[in-house]
Amino acid sequence: MRFSTLIQLSVAFISAASAGARRADCPIATSLPFDDDELPDPFTFNDGTPVLTTDDWTCRAAQINALISSYEAGALPPPPSSLGVAFTRSGSSGTLSLTASNGGPSITFAPTITFPSGTAPAAGWPLVITFEGGSIPIPAGIATMNYANSAMAAQTDLSSRGVGLFYNLFGANATASSMVAWAWGVSRIIDALEQTPAAGINTQRIAVTGCSRDGKGALTAGALEPRIALTIPQESGSGGDTCWRLSLFEQNNGADVQTATEIVQENVWFAPGFANFVNNLSALPFDHHMLAALIAPRALVSFENTDVVWLSPLSAWGCMSAAHTVWAALGVPDNHGFAQVGGHEHCQWPASLTPTLDAFFDKFLLDQPNVSTEFFSTNGAFNNVTWNPADWISWTTPQLT
Repeated sequence: MRFSTLIQLSVAFISAASAGARRADCPIATSLPFDDDELPDPFTFNDGTPVLTTDDWTCRAAQINALISSYEAGALPPPPSSLGVAFTRSGSSGTLSLTASNGGPSITFAPTITFPSGTAPAAGWPLVITFEGGSIPIPAGIATMNYANSAMAAQTDLSSRGVGLFYNLFGANATASSMVAWAWGVSRIIDALEQTPAAGINTQRIAVTGCSRDGKGALTAGALEPRIALTIPQESGSGGDTCWRLSLFEQNNGADVQTATEIVQENVWFAPGFANFVNNLSALPFDHHMLAALIAPRALVSFENTDVVWLSPLSAWGCMSAAHTVWAALGVPDNHGFAQVGGHEHCQWPASLTPTLDAFFDKFLLDQPNVSTEFFSTNGAFNNVTWNPADWISWTTPQLT
């Protein structure tokens, strides 16, 4: 690994008690001297020492989170000083109305819930929070919530910066990107459900999903909110389950894919400062295999479409293969699945993937622990670009104790 001296290291410390760290202090950097064209090693601390235990991984995840927030995503604000909640239900439909305030401006949003028929389990219904309604089939026995994430933070184009309910509360100059703002809203929904047992939702069995741009948001929410049991991004592409370095490699080898330099000119999914790095990706001390790994050991299953070339099919496969090493190191490889096929339009669900999806629902939301979730596959349609893991993954996967 080659290091640059261009970026100064700034370090803060969080206690082992709060971070579950391996040592008296867990050093958290908001910037890091870095210069590497390969995918950064998730099992090496910022100071170059190895990650050896599960407690070490907790500290390493905190380091990764801080770097992603600083370079790419923007800061995730804390909960509001007050959160008012009202719940109403009529038949199979319910509305959860939330009013958040920090002592000044307040915002209100009211996601709707569709409940299954029949008697709820004793712990309440499991729930899937769907960004903009989602596009995956949800089995019987699971409630669904329609989360209007674009109202929380707009995503029309570059003019959307600072627009939406989140920015009405925190100010138009808040550093959080739209995807972080969406994740903040998901966390408030879970707060509200925890305060509202009458809603009949099992807050230990919550999933998030979305497709395309909303799949990017679902992945970010899963990474930032530890109460999410299952994260299901569908065809999230660049900025989601692909890696910036790998997408650039695809483009340099003739594939017409979406890269970091293009995406920062398209929309406001990332913080403004990320544009400073899109032409020098080797300076990023992380890539999106490490964003996905923030979910570990919780469950993640992502789905990609090789017929949509700009989704960067090689990048998605390589990126999630690299992320998979973290679940393997933690001893739970079956908690991370990936499936990549073609033969369908963007965000149209292919029936061939339903058994994989249902297995993850059965195991992580419907309390069927013996269901197999050993799904990790691709059709290998990478637009004549070759994936060679040895070119990108230089680490050996440890067995964390």
